[in-house]
Amino acid sequence: MEITAWSATWFLPFVLPICFYVAWSDMRAMRIPNHAVLALLGVFVVIGLIALPLPDYGWRLTHVVVILLVGMVLNAGGLVGAGDAKFAAAAAPFIAVGDIRFLIVIFSANLLAAWITHRIAKHSPVRRLVPDWESWDQGWDFPMGLALGGTLAIYLVLGILYGA
Repeated sequence: MEITAWSATWFLPFVLPICFYVAWSDMRAMRIPNHAVLALLGVFVVIGLIALPLPDYGWRLTHVVVILLVGMVLNAGGLVGAGDAKFAAAAAPFIAVGDIRFLIVIFSANLLAAWITHRIAKHSPVRRLVPDWESWDQGWDFPMGLALGGTLAIYLVLGILYGA
């Protein structure tokens, strides 16, 4: 992995609670709140100064703009939700460019696992614990915050374990 164990170790304790909150919020209300997206971006802005060399820090901030523009186009085409696009943009600077292919594999596996787990939970006793979650009754719509937050968390954990 191109991400360093140093930077992943700095980022994970701050990012993990946000990822859990985004997954929970998206399952509960089918929304990723703006304050969660801004908190994630704020973590990068502050902790990134400690965790990354200054040139890398600057380049990674450009990832936010690029992914936000891509997300806006995908959202306009009805392919992703606005919250999903904003979260992906805020998560983008945490990802080392050399790890993109690896991240796609993590995301693909995590998306499949999250979708299956959500569908199983929907038809299990778990649903009785949180019967008012909107995501239970959305048909084919899926709370992508579950997969997006999980992907970022898994990436950073693997970065701690196997990072450069």
